[in-house]
Amino acid sequence: MPDIIPSDARELARRLEERREHAPVGNALLDRLDGDRAPELFRRLVGTEAQCHRAEMTAYGTMLARFPRRPAADLFIRLSRLVYDAQPKLRKCAEALDLPDPFGRFWPPGREAYAFNGTLSWVANQGSQASFALSSYTDMVVYFSGCASLVQRVRELKIDAPAEFIEYYEGGASDELTELALEVVQDGLDRGDDPQEALFQARLLEESIADFWKSAANIS
Repeated sequence: MPDIIPSDARELARRLEERREHAPVGNALLDRLDGDRAPELFRRLVGTEAQCHRAEMTAYGTMLARFPRRPAADLFIRLSRLVYDAQPKLRKCAEALDLPDPFGRFWPPGREAYAFNGTLSWVANQGSQASFALSSYTDMVVYFSGCASLVQRVRELKIDAPAEFIEYYEGGASDELTELALEVVQDGLDRGDDPQEALFQARLLEESIADFWKSAANIS
């Protein structure tokens, strides 16, 4: 018999975590990081991050237009604000790394730098409220934990990194925001959204985060 996916947000989050444990997507940047390569890898990370900001702002606006109701609208507005407020900090990172304006050009080249953008845009345009909210939850959990691991590795290897870079990447996910994302997932499920679709699209986004780290690590 096919696996029955319950319409429960926390159960979906649990299943994603279980799959993450059995089939981790990995973080290629951690594997390649050393003192000699660090400056270029840091610049690639900031450049890839800037490309993601482009897609995120558009995706959150799209979702707000599609689902302008509580609690979904609150989540999309707050996610937009999170990215918007991060942009000046990312510019400071770029300046500290002698990187030209990361928002003014499409760099780095390569599919991996834009895989996250493509998946997020597709979910925003085609996915349900539950799918996008669960994808956002997964993004926050996986991305911020990856950032924390990066900063930890930088410190363990005693790599000289600009203070602006450490400040940007050492922050963790907001418990309040991840809880709100699950609330929006549950609201969507209660309205009839397909839990299997939500699970599939959230995992797909998680796999695109692996490409995000590959882009920073310059692995095609």
